[in-house]
Amino acid sequence: MTEKLNIDTGVVGECRALARRITNDLMGYIRSHTTASVERSVVRLLGIDGADASKTPYPNVFVEALGGERTLAEGAAGYLADVMCATGLDADGAARAAAKGELSPGEVPRAGRDEREAVLGPLVRNAMTRIDTNREYRDRMKRDCPMSEPPLLYAIVATGNIHEDVVQAQSAAEMGADCIAVIRSTAQSLLDYVPYGPTTEGFGGTYATQENFRIMREALDDTSNRIGRYVYLVNYASGLCMPEIAVMGALERLDMLLNDSMYGIIFRDINPYRTFVDQHFSRMINARADIIINTGEDNYLTTADAFEAAHTVLASDFINEQFALHSHLEPRQMGLGHAFEIDPERENGFLLELAQARLIREIFPDAPIKYMPPTKHVTGNIFQTHLVDMLFNVCSVMTGQTIHLVGMLTEAIHTPFVGDRYLSIKGARYARSNLKGLGREIIFVDDGIIQNRAREVLRNAHGMLGEIADIGLLAALERGMFADIRRPPDGGKGRDGVVEKAPDYYNPFEAILEAT
Repeated sequence: MTEKLNIDTGVVGECRALARRITNDLMGYIRSHTTASVERSVVRLLGIDGADASKTPYPNVFVEALGGERTLAEGAAGYLADVMCATGLDADGAARAAAKGELSPGEVPRAGRDEREAVLGPLVRNAMTRIDTNREYRDRMKRDCPMSEPPLLYAIVATGNIHEDVVQAQSAAEMGADCIAVIRSTAQSLLDYVPYGPTTEGFGGTYATQENFRIMREALDDTSNRIGRYVYLVNYASGLCMPEIAVMGALERLDMLLNDSMYGIIFRDINPYRTFVDQHFSRMINARADIIINTGEDNYLTTADAFEAAHTVLASDFINEQFALHSHLEPRQMGLGHAFEIDPERENGFLLELAQARLIREIFPDAPIKYMPPTKHVTGNIFQTHLVDMLFNVCSVMTGQTIHLVGMLTEAIHTPFVGDRYLSIKGARYARSNLKGLGREIIFVDDGIIQNRAREVLRNAHGMLGEIADIGLLAALERGMFADIRRPPDGGKGRDGVVEKAPDYYNPFEAILEAT
C-alpha cells in the first residue's frame, strides 16, 4: 500500500514499543490468574453443556459447585477429571450430578496427573479437532464462494428473535452485505452466565447463545451457497462471559467477534482485572479458530470529542494490537477500530476525517481495520444522515478500509427497517464501485491539512502512550484517559470472580493455545 501521509516511522515504532511496555506490565498478572468465566469456558470445551430446571447453565453449576476460591484457583478441569475418574460419569453427567446435589466436585478423591490427562485427553482432542475443522471448512467455503473486495459491508440485525433475525440477515446478505452482526440483547454483557438454547425475546437485540449461533450460521451458509459469496457472521465476545462466548463462536464457526481489551471496563464498568484476564484467554481461542476480532475504539468518540480525542483512539489501537499479539493473534485477525465522528459543522471536517482514517490504515497495513459510521451528530433528519453517511462511504473507499459498518439513515430513530437497510447498503455499494480506484489516484499535499493533522494525531498518541507507560494502564483507566470515563482498578463488576492460580493449577487447553 502506498504511503501518502509521510508520517515519521520512527515515532510509529516508538509507539509500538511503548504499547508493548504497557501490556508487558500486565502480562505477569494475566498469566498468573484465572477467572470464573475462564474456568466455565474450559468445562464447555470439555463437553459440559445445557441448563438445569432453573435455567442455570451447567458450566455455571459445575464451577459454582467447586465451592470456593481455593478450588477455582486449582482449575475446574482437574476437578472434572477427578469426578469422571471416581464415578465413571462423562463430563455432562458430572455436571448434572452436581446440579442435583448428588456429589460435590471438590470432595471426590483426587486423581493423579496421568489419570486426569488420560480421561480428559480425548475430550481435549475432540474440542481442538472441531475448532480446526471449522477453520478449514471456512477456508473451503471462501474458496468456493469468494468474498467481495474490501471494504466489506457490515450490517446489523437486532430483532430480539433469532428466527426473525435469520430472515433479516439473509435479506441483508442478498442486498449486498458481506458481514452480518447479530446485536446482543441489551445488558447481556453484564450477565455472569450464557443463556441456553434458541431465544425469541430480547431487548435491543438477540441473546448470544450457542444455539442461536448455530441457527444463524446454518442460515448464512445456505445464503452464501445460493448467492455464491461467503457471508461473515459476527457477534460479541465481551462482558462477564467473554471467554465462554469465544468458545461458542469457535465451536459454531463464527467469523468475527467483538473482543476488545478495555471496552467492558470503560463502557460496562466490568472490573479491569477480570477483563484483562478474560480477554487474553478469549483471544487465544479466537487465534486458534482464525476468528477476526473487532475492537471498540470507535466508542471513545461517542463520549469524547472526535477532534480533540482522536489520539486516544490511535493509542488504544496500539495497546489492543499488543494484547492481541500476546494472545497469538496475527495482524490479519486484528479488526482495530475507529470512526467517522467529527462534527459535520466543523470546517474542513472531511479532510480531518480523511487524515485520521488514512493514518490508522497506514500504521496497521495488515490489519482488517473496522471503520464505524457517524452516530454522535446524527439527528432525526434522515436526509442529512444519509448525506453524511455517503461522505463516510467516500472516506472509507478512498482510505482503503477493510470492514465498513453501514450507516443507517434512521440511526437513533428505530431499529432499521428492511427498506432503510436496502438504501444504506445500496449507497455503500455505489461508493465502493464508483470510487474503486480513487485512493490509488490521489496524493496529499505535502504539509497540507491532511498530512499535518495525521502527524498531530500521531504525535499526541505518542505522548499519551509515554504517559501511560510511566503510570501504568490501570492508573490511566482510573484517570479517565480513554473516553473521558474513570474506572478504578478494584471497582466494577466481576472482581470476586478473579483468583490467583495455585501452584498445581490445571488447564489442559492452556499449553495448546499458547503454542497456537
